[in-house]
Amino acid sequence: MHYPSACDICERAGMDKVEPLGGSTLTGRFVALEPLEARHHADLVAAAGAPDIFTYMPVENGARFAENLPVLARDNARGAMVTYVVRRLSDDTVVGSTSYLAIVQEHARVEIGWTWYVPDAQGGTVNPEAKYLLLANAFGKGWHRVEYKTDSKNAHSRAALKKLGAREEGTFRGHMWMPKGYWRDSVYFSIVAEDWPRVKVGLEARLAAFA
Repeated sequence: MHYPSACDICERAGMDKVEPLGGSTLTGRFVALEPLEARHHADLVAAAGAPDIFTYMPVENGARFAENLPVLARDNARGAMVTYVVRRLSDDTVVGSTSYLAIVQEHARVEIGWTWYVPDAQGGTVNPEAKYLLLANAFGKGWHRVEYKTDSKNAHSRAALKKLGAREEGTFRGHMWMPKGYWRDSVYFSIVAEDWPRVKVGLEARLAAFA
């Protein structure tokens, strides 16, 4: 029995093909997003040691984070994720990580997530430019929908996604079990292709405000 590939489905439906998301470094004025490699592991483990980075994520910091890196590498190798290491260009320091996941080529849909930063990289240029680079890469390669999810308890993340220009869509109740011992409700947001010009202008204005 022949099962249609993602490309077969797209061709039959008349949808434009999308290009692969990963494979190269994405570089801006303030950060470079480097595809995850083994050479990054020590820097990531060091960065992930700060307390409370993963308060609202289903992962733990320190040694438990290091244990997760082989799993992350395998998911990237099989195409389930595209993970980037975030390098701050001003001091050439690894300050966090972000990923494409939930990659559904036949529907041109992808999630941006597993995003975290060291405390001194939060609240400045790093996150908005990383988001800009990831969104520009996805929409520039023909992907139609980019989605985000966050813990309903994480008011800061929800506010940041609204500021980004993403639309809040709803809540998945009891969506995942968290290391801190509770069932997380996940709030979903999205940006679709027709939103991108507006979001792009907003992000460029935010980034231009930084010297």
